[in-house]
Amino acid sequence: MNDATRQEWLLEDDVPAERLDRVLARLQADLSRSRLQALIRDGQATVDGVPVLDPNRKVGGGARIALTVPAPVPAEPAGEAMALAIVYEDDDVIVIDKPAGLVVHPAAGHDSGTLVNALIAHCGESLSGIGGVKRPGIVHRLDKDTSGLLVVAKNDLAHQGLAAQFADHGRTGPLERAYLAILWGVPERRRGTVEAALARSTHNREKIVVVGEDRGRYAITHYEVLEGLPPAQPIASLVQCELETGRTHQIRVHMAHLGHPLLGDATYGSGFKTKANRLSEPQKEALTALGRQALHAAILGFEHPRSGEFLRFESPLPPDLDRLLAALRVET
Repeated sequence: MNDATRQEWLLEDDVPAERLDRVLARLQADLSRSRLQALIRDGQATVDGVPVLDPNRKVGGGARIALTVPAPVPAEPAGEAMALAIVYEDDDVIVIDKPAGLVVHPAAGHDSGTLVNALIAHCGESLSGIGGVKRPGIVHRLDKDTSGLLVVAKNDLAHQGLAAQFADHGRTGPLERAYLAILWGVPERRRGTVEAALARSTHNREKIVVVGEDRGRYAITHYEVLEGLPPAQPIASLVQCELETGRTHQIRVHMAHLGHPLLGDATYGSGFKTKANRLSEPQKEALTALGRQALHAAILGFEHPRSGEFLRFESPLPPDLDRLLAALRVET
């Protein structure tokens, strides 16, 4: 979209009165409700030729509505050419197998070299102006040091559809997300659920802690122990975790709360450093080489926001985690 576009609609006489943003959401399905509300507040919508700045304004039968959508402004932040492991891509979405060490979105201390910078360069003009700016639509994130699958929207329609699925977290919709984690010890129950509210620590703003339900955000993680490591006398375990909510550091905090933090997690597993003394030299070397929490987003499934087709992707463990897993399977 290189120029501003303007569309007009004449509502049928028998249309009941309804909020302007809701009416436009039906007429202009490619734009999200939040984007339409921003356009209305910016004076881009008129009713019977008069600008209306309130998305709540009721409009009914016989009204002539017009909406101007300005051309997207250049992308911010700037695009940066980087190699990406692209698992799937079409005009609406792109699925990336993110390596550990790559930050998803620019933030303090990471204003360049992020996945967003790379996607802006890769997608170029195919980005259609999400929120009025040419940029990819981030609907979920992975920690910098978590590897695995991540889907990104390339336009408003895709952003709206994916955001709704991730807000639902698969409770009623088709979204599927599963992670592989290597934990210290073996949970007593082979299958279980951790249900504990989370909030940012008041003592360390970079850390998330379990709090009472009245103070934090509702969070649920389902887990299943896949194998003990090593099998005979396990000192660790390979676990699959499925999210019913998507909070910052959720799996890492919930597994630590369960008493089994992730190997390599310096933030939530520092109390388990002495456990490394029980590892063999090859196991210690593999853990040191990992240099991050042992967490990988292995499965991602979602309904395509345009076609409605269910897409499901699997990512094998990256080499650093695969080496650690192989070393831990050997009896000490």
